[in-house]
Amino acid sequence: MKFASKLISIFIIIATIYWGFSDMKPSLSSYNESTDKTTFSLNNALHHLKKITQKAHHVGSDEHTIVQKYLVNELEKLGLETQIQKQVASNEKWLAVTTTENIIARIKGSESGKALLLLTHYDSSQHSSLGASDAGSGVVTILEGIRAFLAKNQQPKNDIIILISDAEELGLLGAKAFVTKHDWAKDVGLVLNFEARGSGGASYMLMETNGKNSSLIQEFLEAKPNYPAANSLMYSVYKMLPNDTDLTVFREQGDINGFNFAFIGDHFDYHTAQDSYERLDRESLLHQADYLETTLNYFSNSDLSNLNSNEDYVYVNFPFKGLLTFPFSWINYLLIAAILLFFVLLFFGISLNKFSLSGIGKGFLAFLLSLILCVGISFGLWRLLLIIHPHYQDMLHGFTYNGYQYIIAFSFLNLWILFKIYNRFFKEQKTTDLLIAPITFWIIINALVLFYLPGAGFFIIPIFCALLILSILVFMSLKEKSKPILFAILSIPTIYIFAPMVKLFPVGLGLKNLFISAIFIVLIFGLIFPIFHQKKRKNRLQTIFGFLTIIFFGMATYNSGFSVDKKKPNSLVYIQNNDTNSASFGTYNKKIDAYTEQIFGENPSTEKKNNAETKSKYNTRFNYIKKTENRNIASALITTQIDTLIGEERVLDLIITPQRKVHKIELKTEGKVTFTSICANGIYLNDKKPLTKENKSFLIYHLGNSDKQIHLSLSFDKMVNPTILMNEISYDLLKNPAFNFRPRNEEMMPMPFVTNDAIICVQKLTF
Repeated sequence: MKFASKLISIFIIIATIYWGFSDMKPSLSSYNESTDKTTFSLNNALHHLKKITQKAHHVGSDEHTIVQKYLVNELEKLGLETQIQKQVASNEKWLAVTTTENIIARIKGSESGKALLLLTHYDSSQHSSLGASDAGSGVVTILEGIRAFLAKNQQPKNDIIILISDAEELGLLGAKAFVTKHDWAKDVGLVLNFEARGSGGASYMLMETNGKNSSLIQEFLEAKPNYPAANSLMYSVYKMLPNDTDLTVFREQGDINGFNFAFIGDHFDYHTAQDSYERLDRESLLHQADYLETTLNYFSNSDLSNLNSNEDYVYVNFPFKGLLTFPFSWINYLLIAAILLFFVLLFFGISLNKFSLSGIGKGFLAFLLSLILCVGISFGLWRLLLIIHPHYQDMLHGFTYNGYQYIIAFSFLNLWILFKIYNRFFKEQKTTDLLIAPITFWIIINALVLFYLPGAGFFIIPIFCALLILSILVFMSLKEKSKPILFAILSIPTIYIFAPMVKLFPVGLGLKNLFISAIFIVLIFGLIFPIFHQKKRKNRLQTIFGFLTIIFFGMATYNSGFSVDKKKPNSLVYIQNNDTNSASFGTYNKKIDAYTEQIFGENPSTEKKNNAETKSKYNTRFNYIKKTENRNIASALITTQIDTLIGEERVLDLIITPQRKVHKIELKTEGKVTFTSICANGIYLNDKKPLTKENKSFLIYHLGNSDKQIHLSLSFDKMVNPTILMNEISYDLLKNPAFNFRPRNEEMMPMPFVTNDAIICVQKLTF
């Protein structure tokens, strides 16, 4: 019977973990394509997706224009008058400028209140991403969602503005153009933005607001999404990432509230040539559709004039509830109540001889030892795996194709360590003694949360679950066979809430953060340990976890290579220095493969070439350089229009005219220069504020299809004679007749997040 009780409790835990994940998104097996034209059709959405993801369609590419025309045509088929907003825009943070071409349409409402804006972007990441998830999924969600909405023939109360923005990947430039330059921006009361940072998984709701969130979260729940996946910690983590979304511009530039809906699973496809129609998770698309249908129906008919509030809410996914919410102001009282209850239980526990001070001390030793070993081994083992598998480092986002297997393997390894520690050294301790330390740590964490990260206020929930278990151990004498099942039931909220977070952080932030998963596992284990505690030396679960650890590490090792479906990223760049009349090839790869070996050989040089390393998300540097013959690629003409002194300032007006198809021009300072102003094609990059750069980029102009030249105006101190390095970048290395490469095989793809398959012409401009 005791074994059966343990078995049932383990089943409850496994079922809860599955429940926590399955509640987060719809199942494709339960979806049936409807003939009702007023409902979202997955087939229709996929039809559009296939059309717009045939090729990479980044800003400046021919395919970008083809996709734009397709989307305009589809919107007009729905009876919507569509416009293209062509506007130069800049982003000071990313130093980026381009001529954006936003696709905009409007559905007229019956009343004159604030408008609802549906937002996504249609440009793919430079230079090779097909953009099926990011953000083709958002485009087709809106396109098909609007079709179904209009099929109802019911005029909404609020105007609905559709903005399929341009140049999001270059620095949120289309959103900036709309918010700062379009007349409709002032009409917007709320934004619904659809995004992706991978090709699968649950779509998380992330709010953007300059104020408090209670009104937004209450209105979101009133919309009744069927699969709300969200917690108030997520936005805090999101703000720490190097990524923003178009919605950030609406919040920062227009003080407009909104919701992001974004999925981040299968992160290995993010910004790559594998972000394709075939690889997009259909369930993720259905999840986006559910968000759109429910929120569009609700917010198109609700008051959007004042969604600001005076109170912040904690919110988190919770069993049966969907989202559990409570005010930030409760955190303080809940923590005080938990501390008081904890001390009451300690008092009675000691009085009733349920605790011993020496046992509590040993419990702290067990918990601290577990935390140190699990975190340390997880951190160190991943570093060791990078040495064993150096090609992992060529996946710059840090999530490998076998990443899910590693998450499972590390999880079982941590569980094996925990059982080993507790069963080997502390099996004779009272369960109550061993429960004190983890509760204490959770209380300390919640105290820190109260002051530094109130969005994580739901961390208080596991404490109350554990205190309930502790009170049963102190005041009740249950049969041993009854305890595991009861404690497993009482631990359901803890497991349901936190099990998905074990997966979330290494997926979203890279496998280098597996140690964060280890922290969660130790914290959760400490609270649910009473389910497993036994006096026997040998524990079947420990053996099982050890066996599963070996199995999943073996699977990860077996799948550590590359294949047709798991392509190896690699890079090749030609750099031509016009000042020295020299040229070389460069690669960002740490491990040379069959493709890069044709240039660099088996023993490549590690010489660096700083002037040609263009700005990238992860500040990636060339790992190998090899000199080659100069192909005399045509470089831009620089015409000085004005060179004059105005007071204490020198003003330069330049015209940069490319002599070939160029996608990006990056300007760097040589030495330290303070610019009073930087203006490109009529747009000030630094908002007329002084900008100081020392051997760094100060302008990255991405040439759109309508850009023929760049009119650059610079002002700086008259005593300065600046030297500017100009990199002209085109993504045509593999197509240029001056080169002849053996192409990538079918197991390879261009490396994302860096300038790749590119010709870079470098020249020095001295004034």
